[in-house]
Amino acid sequence: MEELPQVASDLLEEFPEERFFAFFGKMGVGKTTLIKELCAHLGVEETVCSPTFAIINEYTTGEGEPVYHFDFYRLKSAEEAFDIGYEEYFYSGAYCFTEWTEKIETLLPEHYVRVELTEENEKRTLIANIIND
Repeated sequence: MEELPQVASDLLEEFPEERFFAFFGKMGVGKTTLIKELCAHLGVEETVCSPTFAIINEYTTGEGEPVYHFDFYRLKSAEEAFDIGYEEYFYSGAYCFTEWTEKIETLLPEHYVRVELTEENEKRTLIANIIND
């Protein structure tokens, strides 16, 4: 998808002060692929892949700052997020990108960017909004 690097750049530029991005969308819609592009835009040089089994991957930006990438697909309940110490990551001030966020939605910070990805007739749509609860 040629426009994906530009979409990632636009998303970060639209929300320059934000560090928590919660991704919502069905399997295969492109959540991980977009997060890879966001990380590339941030200067991450490590291989970015879905942390489905590890639940969390940590990367480093070109500035030496941490980036946390979560995949909550395997969680059976939001309470399981306590086992990984989610609060330490979520409230660190570092970039956090979460996939399968609906599984832990009750644990989200009160302020974050909600990124919804949908696909219909092979056309993908992205909607991003700041949430302030």
